[in-house]
Amino acid sequence: MTNPLNLDLPNKYSSLEETLNYAEKILMVAVDDTKTLFHTPVVSSFNNDEIYSRVMVLREFSLKDRKMRFHTDYRAAKVDHFNKISTASVVGYDPELKIQIKLQGDISTHYDDEVTKIAWDNSTSRSKKCYSVKDGSSKAITNPEDYDIKDFEVEEGYKNFSVLIFTFTSLEFLYLKSSGHRRAIHNWNGEYEASWLIP
Repeated sequence: MTNPLNLDLPNKYSSLEETLNYAEKILMVAVDDTKTLFHTPVVSSFNNDEIYSRVMVLREFSLKDRKMRFHTDYRAAKVDHFNKISTASVVGYDPELKIQIKLQGDISTHYDDEVTKIAWDNSTSRSKKCYSVKDGSSKAITNPEDYDIKDFEVEEGYKNFSVLIFTFTSLEFLYLKSSGHRRAIHNWNGEYEASWLIP
């Protein structure tokens, strides 16, 4: 099966191990490949009794450590949300691949520590520029042109930079095909377990 990720994906998934192995391959490639929608999954969380969802850029994926890394502005409301309630879910779907990957877990926030320093140093100047905007995101304003980034010092943005580490306890893999859908769940609550689910 050819696909935008240039991965040799099967036309059929016959084992639970396959679903986990290919989920890992897809998410590893998606870190750097902007052509796949898995590069920008939806991250959802609770704030009091409401659910908030936002599209975020996947910066790192590790199945071994069961973690994903995302970057955000420290002034953004979601940082406060995650500090209060860390429960979160991440979901991505690519219609060309006919695959959905959904993960459940918790998010920890990092600010001005070793995690953020390493992530900042490995970021491009283009990415760093985003953190030079005055005031935090989603604040009500009168004129958006006042917030266009013009004159800035790249490294000044670090004071607004934060890293979100999502540690997942489950990964669900769904493959949609008319000849036979496949859904599998992988759990790390205690000892690792996996099973097929009705699609």
